Amino acid sequence: MFPTDEVSGDAVNTLLFACTVLGLLVLAGVVLRLLIAPLRRLFIPAALIGGVLGAALGPYGAGLFPESMITTWAGLPGVLITIVFAPMLIGMRIPNPRTSYHLIAPQLLFGYMSDFLMIGVPMLVCAALLMPFWDVGAMFGTIIEVGWPGGHGTAAGMGPVYTELGWADGGALALASATAGLIFGIVVGMVLINVAARRGDLSTPTGGGDGGGYAPEVLPAGSRPVLGNVTLNKDLVDGLAFHGALIAAAVLIGWVFQYLLGLVVPGMPLFPMAMIGGAIVQAAIARTRLGDAVDPGSLRAIQGVALDLLVVSAVASITVPVVVDNIVPLAILVAVAAVIAVGFFYWAGPRLFRDAWFEHSIVSFGSQTAVASVGLMLLRSADPDLKTDAARSYALRAPFFSPIVGGGLLTAMLPLIAVNYGPWALGVGGVVAAALVYLLARILKIWQRPAARARTGT
Repeated sequence: MFPTDEVSGDAVNTLLFACTVLGLLVLAGVVLRLLIAPLRRLFIPAALIGGVLGAALGPYGAGLFPESMITTWAGLPGVLITIVFAPMLIGMRIPNPRTSYHLIAPQLLFGYMSDFLMIGVPMLVCAALLMPFWDVGAMFGTIIEVGWPGGHGTAAGMGPVYTELGWADGGALALASATAGLIFGIVVGMVLINVAARRGDLSTPTGGGDGGGYAPEVLPAGSRPVLGNVTLNKDLVDGLAFHGALIAAAVLIGWVFQYLLGLVVPGMPLFPMAMIGGAIVQAAIARTRLGDAVDPGSLRAIQGVALDLLVVSAVASITVPVVVDNIVPLAILVAVAAVIAVGFFYWAGPRLFRDAWFEHSIVSFGSQTAVASVGLMLLRSADPDLKTDAARSYALRAPFFSPIVGGGLLTAMLPLIAVNYGPWALGVGGVVAAALVYLLARILKIWQRPAARARTGT
């Protein structure tokens, strides 16, 4: 059940050196973003910059890094994604759906409907077009939901899952998909904001790409958020060590669940099971003194380190020839995803959100094409002073959305579903699920015609 093989001292030293180089690549990414203005304007994360630099210096580029180091890096994402997911539900306070319904429901409906379309339509294109003409595998269509709503972290973490299911190229292609989604989300998102400013769709007239979304790279001393709070006496244990121990407990429980579930459904990855383990840890300590000692900021700090190392290691170890060999079907899927993202934005946004439809839609657009930070960046560009409820409603939906799709439990199961039931079944299932969410929105009377709302003044 548990991996208990011996690891020699030399192997540990090799791993330490590989992680040291990864740290230097992250530092190089920070320096390059500080020095190069276009990287700042596009909000390219330092870890992604460092990963690209690592790939450029690897065996497919300058050859500075040996193949053995790249192989070591390639094994890290599957471990690091577990550390990212394990604390996701630890310390989480679920908002009261009844009191927050009017804020949560439209965001949830928008998010689930667009995510299901990102699953269903690419899978149907894969089954109808890409498999017959380009001989791609049944899992090829999953790289859109994994890479766009899931982002680089999920794409990198799913690499070992694809490999275990017999598609070793899946991780590289998912990362390429995530990179395309990140660039698309940032560039097209800013275009949408400027178009909205000219059309008068923004609720705040100062929005529209006037720089409200740009923040200084090095925060001034008076506006630096606290990384975490000390909740336990240091004579007892260091705060990060305590929170690391909670994550360890979640991972251990996840291993048990993975083993038990593997008896029925082989191939289930560890990271969603570790997230369930985190929920069990939270339930176990919630009513104890340890529950009061949980600091979400400390957990997020550990997640952040793991996520940055995950991204830089995954991108630096990407198999470039695989991406080149599959560039045409990959480009087709990316184009399909782009049409879905923009089309759904303009179709559903004005009909789901009664006030400030653009601001509510743009934050979800950013997270569905790239990552949450891009969505928030786009929102700050459209609504610099956060005068609308878009940021609050987006945050309130997270406990009901993130653990399931866009890098959650369902995302982890997509390759398994594609292999066991086929791309047609997964594609039709995704579209049907989106249609059911649409019907739910109509039943709840959340979906309304934009003109009707304008006449009623709501």
